[in-house]
Amino acid sequence: MKKIIDLMRMILPLGVFSQEVKIAVVSATEIFSLMPEYTDAETQIAAFNAQYQNDYQSMDDEFKAKYEEFINLQETLPENLKQRRMDELQQLDERKQMLITMYQQDLEQKQAEVFAPIQEKLQKAIQEVGAEQGYTFIMNAPTMLYVGPSAIDATPLVKTKLGLR
Repeated sequence: MKKIIDLMRMILPLGVFSQEVKIAVVSATEIFSLMPEYTDAETQIAAFNAQYQNDYQSMDDEFKAKYEEFINLQETLPENLKQRRMDELQQLDERKQMLITMYQQDLEQKQAEVFAPIQEKLQKAIQEVGAEQGYTFIMNAPTMLYVGPSAIDATPLVKTKLGLR
């Protein structure tokens, strides 16, 4: 009985590997950039960037004007006013730095907000194509080091699923 169990343990894994493995590749980046939602998202990000750029430019202009005024009046200012103006300049500079940090965090959040639904739609289409075609794996082509001739390019199928070209 023990010999039969050992034999089954040896044969069973061979049956698993004898199933057909269908591997497909897809260029998710290419498809993503062709989706109409991508253009809308890029427009939203550009508007977001423009608003922060305007805010930063206003703050930077204010800093430059006050700095120039300080340099011009530096010799004539009493020591306590000179120190107060230097403190004001330092605070403006810190606000600029804080705006940059805030911008970077807000940009990451905005990108996640506008791109996540598009990525989910693409992922869903890839999964549907995989299920319909019976693929065992679908891999992202640009990140692959090697794609053999037996791999199937599922990019056109995913494009069709999404109604692209």
